[in-house]
Amino acid sequence: MQSALHPCALTLLRRLTRGAALGLALAVAALCATTSAAQERITSAGFTEPTSRYAHAVLGDAIEYGALELRTETANGATRTLILRLPEHRVFEDIAPRLFDLDKDGRPEVIAVQSDAALGARLVVYGPTGLIAATPHIGQKNRWLAPIGAADLDGDGFVEIAYIDRPHLAKTLRLWRFKDGALTEVASKTGLTNHKIGWDFIAGGLRHCADLPEIITANANWTRILATEFDGQSLTSREIGAYSGPQNLTKALSCP
Repeated sequence: MQSALHPCALTLLRRLTRGAALGLALAVAALCATTSAAQERITSAGFTEPTSRYAHAVLGDAIEYGALELRTETANGATRTLILRLPEHRVFEDIAPRLFDLDKDGRPEVIAVQSDAALGARLVVYGPTGLIAATPHIGQKNRWLAPIGAADLDGDGFVEIAYIDRPHLAKTLRLWRFKDGALTEVASKTGLTNHKIGWDFIAGGLRHCADLPEIITANANWTRILATEFDGQSLTSREIGAYSGPQNLTKALSCP
């Protein structure tokens, strides 16, 4: 009779004594299944299961999302679709999930904004096995963050994720470094923003014009465009033009 166990499990079980093999079969099979999932490559991601259970409407309407849909592919070409569903007190409060290879292993992770009914927003990182890492929640409902992008901003070999914490209130740029499967805050700077209440988009982003990427945002009162660099220790901003509308920030993403 053909075995239903994963090949990885069969290999390990052949090395065990007969008595131990029967007792450990399920545990080994579960371990191998987790290993296989971790080796899958995410090929696309999207939000699904729209819901109005989180009444904030910061992005222009009352609809957020209750689940994340991932499509993956293995090295031998096998594909599958995963639905990662949130509990009732949480939603994805975001425009779209972002794919980026945070650990530089050739397989992208998913970056998104997740909000809690009591604690507000946090940034989350997902892989094929589920949640990998997350920042702390802001701490209060209806408090949001607007992602900017991800890049190795200081050239040290590790990727930082940038976002504006409460772009309508605190207007604080925060950088979180992804290292060893965890997120650590490495820098912050007040006086910058990238979103107005009701916009269904996030303005600005990252541009790669010189040795290190630059973060493009507006200043706190929406009068100037700023380019911000990270040297590994601190954030430094300089004015690069006047702001009259979000199109100015889009134009600033192009190199001069």
